[in-house]
Amino acid sequence: MKFIVNVEIYGENVMTDGMVRKWVRQFNDGRTNVHDEARSGRPSVVSDGLVPKVNEKIRENSRFTIRILCDEFPQISKTVLHEIITNCLNYRKLCSRWVPKMLTDVHRTKGLGSALTFLTRYSEEGNEFLNKIVTGDET
Repeated sequence: MKFIVNVEIYGENVMTDGMVRKWVRQFNDGRTNVHDEARSGRPSVVSDGLVPKVNEKIRENSRFTIRILCDEFPQISKTVLHEIITNCLNYRKLCSRWVPKMLTDVHRTKGLGSALTFLTRYSEEGNEFLNKIVTGDET
């Protein structure tokens, strides 16, 4: 009955009597921290030694599939391999090829050169130049 009254007064997120009693017992036993303690959880399969090995296999053959890579690393699931490739190594699939997502200094210099060329042509030709530009995505 007390719990139902508390829910009516304080809403759905009210603590049960049992939980309140547990907290009181813990604080009486000397606990001083009100925050939850860290939990161990499931151990990560992704280790520091595994990421370079996956990267080495990708560099050997950039036209791989996750399924082929699973044959090379049978202890790792497809989902974990995909996470390593996309999140840890920052690769993305481009025209059926996995390529690094990070730009090198050469890429940045080339992009800057193209941008300066566009600005020069725009200053010479004006809005007419903008009508000649064709854009597309990476695929």
